[in-house]
Amino acid sequence: CSIVVGHRHSGAMEAFTVAPLSVQPATPVTPAVLQASPNIAPQASGNHGFTQTLVGAAAAAAAARGVTRAQRQKRRATRLAQPAGLDEKRFPVLSRRDAPVGSFPKMPDSVHPGVVSGQALVDLLNHAKENGYAIPAVNCVSSSSINACIEAARKMDAPIMIQFSAGGAQFYAGKGLDNSEFHAAIAGAVSGAYHARAVAEQYGVPVILHTDHCAKNLLPWFDGLLEADERYFELHGEPLFSSHMLDLSEEPLEENIEICVKYMERMAKINCGLEMELGITGGEEDGVNNEDANPEDLYSKPEEIFQVYDALSKVPNGFFTIAAAFGNVHGVYQPGNVKLEPTILDKAQKYISEKIGAEEGSKPVSFVFHGGSGSDIKDIREAVDYGVIKMNIDTDTQWSYWNGIRDFETKYHDYLQTQIGNPDGKDKPNKKYYDPRACIRSAEESTVKRMEQCFEDLRCVNVLGLGPPDTPKNVMGPRRGGLPS
Repeated sequence: CSIVVGHRHSGAMEAFTVAPLSVQPATPVTPAVLQASPNIAPQASGNHGFTQTLVGAAAAAAAARGVTRAQRQKRRATRLAQPAGLDEKRFPVLSRRDAPVGSFPKMPDSVHPGVVSGQALVDLLNHAKENGYAIPAVNCVSSSSINACIEAARKMDAPIMIQFSAGGAQFYAGKGLDNSEFHAAIAGAVSGAYHARAVAEQYGVPVILHTDHCAKNLLPWFDGLLEADERYFELHGEPLFSSHMLDLSEEPLEENIEICVKYMERMAKINCGLEMELGITGGEEDGVNNEDANPEDLYSKPEEIFQVYDALSKVPNGFFTIAAAFGNVHGVYQPGNVKLEPTILDKAQKYISEKIGAEEGSKPVSFVFHGGSGSDIKDIREAVDYGVIKMNIDTDTQWSYWNGIRDFETKYHDYLQTQIGNPDGKDKPNKKYYDPRACIRSAEESTVKRMEQCFEDLRCVNVLGLGPPDTPKNVMGPRRGGLPS
């Protein structure tokens, strides 16, 4: 699930070419704009009215401080023009500071530590395609899983994508919350996004914030996330999330495209990317079961992919990626059971290049790889060669997280049966073993190790130019000392 495959530049239709895409400043989302625009206007009553009130209050507060949007943009531009070391830590979420600054030796200048969006997102994904690697996109359900993934990215000297499904976002907020109108799922995704923003630049790597499959019945969740993006954009000049995914693959293609275009027109105003899906990813994930899908639906046709590309490329300032089906299956299977046909992506690139008059060998589309568990490494890398810039990872990191907890319990089983009393003595306390931080850290370390393989498989290693990370300092453990070794 990812972002960006097409845009319009200098009147010509293209997607992620070497020529830079200029992301134009979007119109501020003020109450007047909300009323005037059919794409982003709030509904008549309820929480939407409350949102409108919040936007007005934010604008009033800014005016009271004497800080105009133009002044914020000028200050931001001045800061970005100044050199800054990667060790300069900033907390834009927790203060009134502007977005983080800094750059990487091997990356375009726009790509900085922390969450990237707009032009930086476009440049990062272009860089991936031009240099033959793809970015791991991991479904996260807690702050712990987010931390493990970003830690792995820093260790591998690479960018990463953190994403949330509707179910995962609800879990992040808490299963004890009522999820009527998807309020818990919206709150969980927003909470996860703020957590990622608070820690991402501290790790010093680029992070793409994304949301995963959104079917038609989940559109209220999508709407709530876009409202959060628009509020954040009004305050900070960028969306809360880098991009979102619409998965309307079970709808007729024409309806799928129509809805995607409608939402993309709204998202383009705040420089937020769109990932769309056509064709069906088989298997089961997060409550969506396509195990009995028609085999023909598991493979997209070049003509269908071009139909999507052509429609979305016409949206001004829009950028997108396409999750085309080439035999992908969610879940985990024995090697050889997943029949991928990456050549479908190659045929689509050639077909679209011919249609738009691009040079031979061009890759106008940025593809996304879903359902890769159990895939042969040869198929994975062939797909990357054909323009895949992002690969979703969920099943394997679920197992690695659990496996870390299981290994910890096995190793310290006799210390985890009672609060007091273990092989070292009947009166010996076990607190440092059953402290949740102990087994959770074991889960994180197991996930970091598994993610190293993901980065290697996708050739996403040493692409930033930072070198190995320094050993963390002042690391604190449970009250009774450090974590068990």
